[in-house]
Amino acid sequence: MGGARTIPQQDRHDDVPDTSPPGVFWRFWAASTTSGAGTAVTALALPLVALTVLDATAFEVALLAAAGQVSWLLLSLPAGVVAQRVPLRRLQVTLDLVRCAALGSLPLAWWLGTLTYPHLLCAALVTGAATVLFDIGNSTFLPAVVPARELAARNSVMSGTHSVTDTAGPSLGGVLIGVTGPVGALVVDAASYLASAVLLRTLPEGRPAHRGDESALRLMREGWRYVTGHPVMRPCMIWATAANFLNAALLALTPLYLVREAGFGPLELGLVLAMDGVGGLAGAAVAVRVTTRLGTARGIIVADLAGGALLLLAPLTTSGQDAYWFALGNAGFAFGTVIGSITTRTYRQTQSPPELLSRVMATVRFVSWGALPLGAVAAGLLATRFGAHTALWAVCAAALLPPLYLFTTGVGRHRDLVRHAGAGPAAPRPAS
Repeated sequence: MGGARTIPQQDRHDDVPDTSPPGVFWRFWAASTTSGAGTAVTALALPLVALTVLDATAFEVALLAAAGQVSWLLLSLPAGVVAQRVPLRRLQVTLDLVRCAALGSLPLAWWLGTLTYPHLLCAALVTGAATVLFDIGNSTFLPAVVPARELAARNSVMSGTHSVTDTAGPSLGGVLIGVTGPVGALVVDAASYLASAVLLRTLPEGRPAHRGDESALRLMREGWRYVTGHPVMRPCMIWATAANFLNAALLALTPLYLVREAGFGPLELGLVLAMDGVGGLAGAAVAVRVTTRLGTARGIIVADLAGGALLLLAPLTTSGQDAYWFALGNAGFAFGTVIGSITTRTYRQTQSPPELLSRVMATVRFVSWGALPLGAVAAGLLATRFGAHTALWAVCAAALLPPLYLFTTGVGRHRDLVRHAGAGPAAPRPAS
């Protein structure tokens, strides 16, 4: 296909030593993990502040979730170009400090008695925009500070950590909110971004793959054509888009339903949501085993179908006494989603030409993560029109659709995610 042509590759590791200085990767990992955990906590802390401090409506809570995610739709494509043209360490440190300031302003306003919903909405927009640029930059920063021969192993560690952080963060946030209150959790959250900035400041500057002779529009178009013309990445991107839409809808509905209708307190909410992190951790731990035994393509479909089926248990929870149904459904859904996320992300990282990697990641996130605000708004509209419980049933039932779609595509006809001729060298098969 025309969009999957091979792009002339520039060696991005010319300036990277054959062996990285001791601790460089682990400082990078610690900064990324700390920052990622902060982002995930924010996703739960902000709506709980809206619910418990500002008494927000169902639609206002959903709009807040959408505000934190809309930048994936607006900024993902240009972020891939920015990551190629800006000094990477400086970019990442600046973005962490921006998020620290935006979130830190909320507890200060609460303490002064001036916290308002528009202020909360503005903080969500700023932190969301900074997170988009930060995450896209990270996909380029790692190859800039780690030698090529270490990159495969380091990517594996980052993929597993990223998936677990995304799912466990909101759960830990719930427990943190139960202990410190939602405003106190935001203080810890702001501090996490400051800690990340301090760690990143100790890393090498990192030089991006600079292509100053080409327009940003042309660079974005190259990444778009590569992904949309790829017979494996395109359907996997559509699968991820549907999954993210439902994930955002579920995240928007969860605090609303469990707090307002099931009568949960913050600590109970955090403990139930902690099962989401347990499911994500279990999925990350067995992802390679599952995809080795079943195949990478079949493993995604089977794991996601099983997770979707378990999620149907979540709406059976109607009070704190039967909270185990929601906990089990949430854990199962996270388990299946994480296996699919790790497998498809690893495929993109190993099959994309190095020069295109940041723009491949940006394109996929533009489409798939761009669905996040739409899912949150859709959940808010459903809850407003039909009630949170009915909306929850609809979202949980729809979780079976993404794996069924993937099964009907060319991906579903193969045991593994096949190597495409224009995608570069084949990825090594993971060891059992």
